Amino acid sequence: MASLVLSLLLWLNGLLESLDRPSVGDDLSRRQLELSVLAAPAVPPSLRPLLVGVDPGALLLAELDLQAEESGDSTTAPGTAQAGGEREARISLLERALLQLRQGQPDAARPLLLQLQRLVANEDRPLIEQLLLLPQGGSRPVEAVGMLQDPLVRRLSCEVLGDMASECSEPAAERRALLQLLGINLLPAVALLAGLALLLREGWLRWRGKQAPLPALVGPDLGVIDVVLLIAGGFVLLGEVLTPVLLGPLLQATLSALAIKPPLADGLTVLTMYLGLMAAPLLMLVILLRSGGEAPESGWLQFRWRPLGSALRKSVKYLLIVLPLVSLVGWLQQHFWIDVGGSNPLLELVLRSGNGLTLACFAFTAIVLAPLFEETIFRGVLLPVVGREIGPLPAVLISSAVFGIAHLSLGEFPPLFTLGLGLGWLRLSSGRLSTCVGLHALWNGLTFTNLLLLAR
Repeated sequence: MASLVLSLLLWLNGLLESLDRPSVGDDLSRRQLELSVLAAPAVPPSLRPLLVGVDPGALLLAELDLQAEESGDSTTAPGTAQAGGEREARISLLERALLQLRQGQPDAARPLLLQLQRLVANEDRPLIEQLLLLPQGGSRPVEAVGMLQDPLVRRLSCEVLGDMASECSEPAAERRALLQLLGINLLPAVALLAGLALLLREGWLRWRGKQAPLPALVGPDLGVIDVVLLIAGGFVLLGEVLTPVLLGPLLQATLSALAIKPPLADGLTVLTMYLGLMAAPLLMLVILLRSGGEAPESGWLQFRWRPLGSALRKSVKYLLIVLPLVSLVGWLQQHFWIDVGGSNPLLELVLRSGNGLTLACFAFTAIVLAPLFEETIFRGVLLPVVGREIGPLPAVLISSAVFGIAHLSLGEFPPLFTLGLGLGWLRLSSGRLSTCVGLHALWNGLTFTNLLLLAR
């Protein structure tokens, strides 16, 4: 009981603290608009309103102004500085000034340029000084150094400093930005439509009574007290609380001794700490299962990996079904709960990191380790044990709620709870835990890919 109470208090504190964490949502919105501005010349005129909007530059400037206003200082860069992305903050500030100059607002741009003059490195100061001379005149910097290595900044600077628009073209960067936009918007839209069709079909079949009956819910021979001990004691206290205290200093000392620095150190830290978090609850689970007598066919957890093809097809099908539901919840949340608090810090790390090995560590953690571990705990143990006591549908609700709360983010709870409902129903309808692992991995993989497409 003590471990349960302490775990609940720790989770409650984590949820409340999430309200003060920076959100990656603003960065994602700004980055998508930046891609729209950059890709606009590569889009056929007839398709521009659909793909990038009539005036993507005005939309980006409005977003930058709004984020600066929300940060409490209209002359500072929005959000990114809080997350440690100083260069990103300077680029956003310069983009805002350039867009204001392009729209004939030199008085609004001047305070931003004066601030940038104090912040930028020596290699970027000639650009800022020339922009400060406007509208008296100036010439385009010849070398793409410093912030001019960013293609959008380079093109906007070229346009503002008076060169012909045709000479400011960045064909390769514009085509790449267009492909990124298509990957971010077009493919999810197609998947959303396919998912909506599947969702309607499933509802029609259920209404007509043509759905196959649910298979027997097989799970570990454990009691509710065992599950509470596993989650509260193993997952929360040993994994989330004790592991960082014991493993953190040792890991930092090891990285320092090996002279491994960020960003690779960040990737190794995330990977190692997650492995440490998994260790205690999985060890407890192994001990509990060994004391439960002879396992049923396909094991206590019912992974049932074979045939792998059918498991993967089920995972893909339910990914498409869950997608419109989570999207609807996210849309409602944006309209009725604007200040949703911070995001998972891992999202920010993925968005900011450009190191291949670091991204590989993040990807392995998010796409392999997290689905295996979390599905084992929530759909492999919690759902069938609780389902045996109070019924399968209430167990899906409870396991989904615990799954959402365990991520310690109030803002992410509604979509995570909805995803948990899909994962729980898939566990009931398939009778296999492997399908849940596959769906979870696909979901995390899509999120990870989306972040990579939006990264600079």
